Amino acid sequence: MGANNGKQSGSEGKGSSSISSDLSSSTDQTSTKAPKNAATSEDSDLSMRTLSTPSPALILPPRSSSLSPAALFNGSSTSSSSFTAETIAMVHAPPTGLTRVGYRGARHLRDQQEALIDILPDHAFLQIFTHLPTNQLCRCARVCRRWYNLAWDPRLWRTVRLTGDVLHVDRALRVLTRRLCQDTPNVCLTLETVVVSGCRRLTDRGLYTVAQCCPELRRLEVAGCYNVSNEAVFEVVSRCPNLEHLDVSGCSKVTCISLTREVSLKLSPMHGQQISIRYLDMTDCFALEDDGLHTIAAHCPMLTHLYLRRCTRLTDEGLRCLVLYCPAVRELSVSDCRFVSDFGLREIAKLEERLRYLSIAHCGRVTDVGVRYVAKYCARLRYLNARGCEGLTDHGLEHLAKNCLKLKSLDIGKCPLVSDAGLEMLALNSFNLKRLSLKSCESITGRGLQVIAANCFDLQLLNVQDCDVSLEALRFVKRHCKRCVIEHTNPAFF
Repeated sequence: MGANNGKQSGSEGKGSSSISSDLSSSTDQTSTKAPKNAATSEDSDLSMRTLSTPSPALILPPRSSSLSPAALFNGSSTSSSSFTAETIAMVHAPPTGLTRVGYRGARHLRDQQEALIDILPDHAFLQIFTHLPTNQLCRCARVCRRWYNLAWDPRLWRTVRLTGDVLHVDRALRVLTRRLCQDTPNVCLTLETVVVSGCRRLTDRGLYTVAQCCPELRRLEVAGCYNVSNEAVFEVVSRCPNLEHLDVSGCSKVTCISLTREVSLKLSPMHGQQISIRYLDMTDCFALEDDGLHTIAAHCPMLTHLYLRRCTRLTDEGLRCLVLYCPAVRELSVSDCRFVSDFGLREIAKLEERLRYLSIAHCGRVTDVGVRYVAKYCARLRYLNARGCEGLTDHGLEHLAKNCLKLKSLDIGKCPLVSDAGLEMLALNSFNLKRLSLKSCESITGRGLQVIAANCFDLQLLNVQDCDVSLEALRFVKRHCKRCVIEHTNPAFF
């Protein structure tokens, strides 16, 4: 197997294509003859393939093109890749009208370029390899023995990032973890981050592989992988005690985060069956209910960032349990949770000065009453998104402006009851305001914008789309807020 690491095998198709030797080692000057037919070529490729190196065909989707590893360094043109289930062959079309002498000259020039690449020291190669995605790193490992050893340096494999709708991600994870476990059998101690967001073919089998082989995992992102279920997530959080960042947004089958039953029985009551997750994104987990949120809060008391956008079955009771078990939450989003009301905001306000970020966009049951609770107790709030909260008026905005003096970003778009009076109170108190969205606020006029511009000099973004403001008001904002980007729908202003 080791003798094959320095050679690149290829196959000849039915057309007039020739075998590319761009990925050959600079020390190997011996040319290989083309096989007589496609069947002989395929057998040769299987015999020459490095079995311990994951094939890029497992990482890359079929019928895709990418740069060859040599092109990453010498700037050569893009090569077309033809993928099968297990192998990959780099094929180039031969130059037309090239004589034997010209071919030898071109090859000599190519060998000189490869020799220049080999001059680079190992640390330079490692620095370059750190910028390559997982699939290209696997391709580099198939160039020659030196690149193989460098590409599988443990320092390069703290993160595995796979993408693609048609990717066989379960098999790719199995092959990669098997190779990374060679030095430490059955355990990959270097891998800390796995990102497979958007890989819709990921199933519980792939997560079981990660859970069994990656005990040091700290970050897992499986956003949009709708075939993942609760059992696989339970397995990961139970076997990876250092997991801190978990993104299961769009995983519609996930309804809870908890330990497996076997692990729960082994833990002592003093341990409390706690999970070390601090960041949890469950956006678009439509099946999440109050009971599931209660279980999550009870098992993840160290949560600081929680995003529950469009979890439409949640109510105020779920938020009460969350605040009870997770007092350290700094960022919370319950956007589009239509059953959240002022009572839920009263519970959120119990987070007090720890809360920095709050999104209650399109929570139609929220009014000034709930906003007053948040403004009174969460004085260090930096970000508030209340877009679409039609019950919010100037009175609620006044409480917010007078109590949350460190507010930097505010979105009150589509709040028809907010007028220039509320903007005046905001301008006189929120001097640190940098981002303000007033999109589709029907009661806003140019006078309110001028007051904002005259007092909030650090304003960097202002959204007044679909607002009835004059051209003079927009120019006034531009003169007083030099760095402000104005998003508008007035064709006369530019």
